[in-house]
Amino acid sequence: MSLSIDITALPDGHLHFTPSPLAELSAMLHVLGEPGHHPGLHGWVASTAASIAPELSERLSEADFLWRSSRADFLVPGLPGATLADELDAVDRIDDELYVRAAVMMSCGTSRLSHRRDSPLADPVAQERARELALARGPRQADFTDRLFADPPAVRALVRRMLEDCGEAFFTQAWQRVLPDLAADARHKADLLARHGAEEALAAVSPSVALEERADGRRRIVVDKLQDNATRAAAGGVTFIPTAFGYPHLLVVHAAGWRPVVQYPIPEGGLPEPVSLAVMQQRLEALAHPVRLRLARTMARGPHTTGELAAAWHLSAPEVSRHLAVLRRAGLLTTRRRGRYMLYQLDLTSSARLGSDLLEAVLR
Repeated sequence: MSLSIDITALPDGHLHFTPSPLAELSAMLHVLGEPGHHPGLHGWVASTAASIAPELSERLSEADFLWRSSRADFLVPGLPGATLADELDAVDRIDDELYVRAAVMMSCGTSRLSHRRDSPLADPVAQERARELALARGPRQADFTDRLFADPPAVRALVRRMLEDCGEAFFTQAWQRVLPDLAADARHKADLLARHGAEEALAAVSPSVALEERADGRRRIVVDKLQDNATRAAAGGVTFIPTAFGYPHLLVVHAAGWRPVVQYPIPEGGLPEPVSLAVMQQRLEALAHPVRLRLARTMARGPHTTGELAAAWHLSAPEVSRHLAVLRRAGLLTTRRRGRYMLYQLDLTSSARLGSDLLEAVLR
């Protein structure tokens, strides 16, 4: 499964790397709303949540569906500004139709209205459907949707004021701390793009992002995600926004009417490279076979030759070799030679990370 961005007619220079205050604020709000996704930030979550005034905390709770499971597209700017105020001004210039559609997608569930083209403001049928979906998700979403349809400017003003209050409460201090690292990462990616081209720059963004170049000349950015979707980059290009609060997520804005944006976590020391969902599936399927699971348990205790494994489990050597090949392709074995024999052992590091790798892959 993947999400692709067609960049066939786009010069490499139209891939832009830059930090965004609003995107980083929305990443922080997601961390506060879903701390279980970000165990490495529990200390920040605890201290920040304790510092937020109860009144602001209540307002954030009422609107957290805008950034909790995913994020409203207007919270991840395609053209980042220098300050949070600049980016909020740009959001104010978005027409009501586009803003309301993005907000309603969050209150109704991102997957259930994504295919609809009816205007949520002008079409009564689309409004009623949106209300039904919002009510099914909870009273807060239903109330927000009703108020948004009744008076879009008032709701937009409330959301902006809430984000501005977050700036004063906790964002400004955190932003000043992380901005140097974000800016340095963006400069590094831009330098890779200029010197070595899009393929190397995209590979540096994440192992889950790749450039696909077809024989017919078509080019597209392919992102490992839990949905199959496609979009096309317009003349303006594609924006890549580094974040210090995003790991393990790889957020992509791809809805019609919005410039494609990829928000990616900057590298952190000590964290392993992310594993793709395809690799995770391969590893789980490799271990799901009862014979391979027995062999894995044996090799977890120490290195074994093919003959030793065959004797231990009353299997033929060719049969053991076939199972070992599956485990090796899945990256679950290490090997070393002893004379004319090859010794196989379970890779305890990759095996120990199966649970966390799976969680990160599905959260990506």
